[in-house]
Amino acid sequence: MRLLLFLLSGTLLAAGPNEIVSLRLDTDAPLVLDPDAALWRKAEPAYAANGRWGEPVPGSKRTEIRSRWSDGYLYLLYTCPYQQLHLKPNPVTNAETNHLWDWDVAEAFIGVDPDHIDHYTEYEVSPQGEWVDLDINRTNRASPGIEWNSGFEARARIDAAHHTWYAAMKIPFAALGVKPPPQLRINLYRIEGPPPDRRYFAWQPTRSETFHVPAAFGRMVLK
Repeated sequence: MRLLLFLLSGTLLAAGPNEIVSLRLDTDAPLVLDPDAALWRKAEPAYAANGRWGEPVPGSKRTEIRSRWSDGYLYLLYTCPYQQLHLKPNPVTNAETNHLWDWDVAEAFIGVDPDHIDHYTEYEVSPQGEWVDLDINRTNRASPGIEWNSGFEARARIDAAHHTWYAAMKIPFAALGVKPPPQLRINLYRIEGPPPDRRYFAWQPTRSETFHVPAAFGRMVLK
């Protein structure tokens, strides 16, 4: 039975396994890459802990994702322990990088229309701060794809001493075409390492070789 989130007598009960709770900010905030910073401290983490099929990822630690939201933006922070980085040479951070998914990357797929789940947007950030965003409609070949520009902000840093990198996203709700709704359809992913030994992490496993399975998305509840 699907678990729901309830607010009862001032107590916030735990979200179900296919839900993330995002807590509201009173004002917009600058992105920071420290999970202990005030922006993220109250955020309950979700985890991309297994592979695309739901299988354990050998030798790897789970990816932690925290979220907040304001009237204008959705904020995401990824904490990504790594074994081996696979980075694109000569990174460009002032323009989007096509095929960024061929390298190490953190990803968020977000849908806002429950009646048309094949339409969603995609956001990616690399450990070097490269980024790309796409508007995807799997039933409409005329969708903007990579030509779309959300105006989202991306930041990243690598903590080589602790074999961890961090990525943060600040996504305008205006780019999603909505004011902050009660919930979003979402899935969260990470890709690590060079081929042929790439490792794939999913918050909600897609049971497929691809992340592009909107029926597998979970829910983000905005509180």
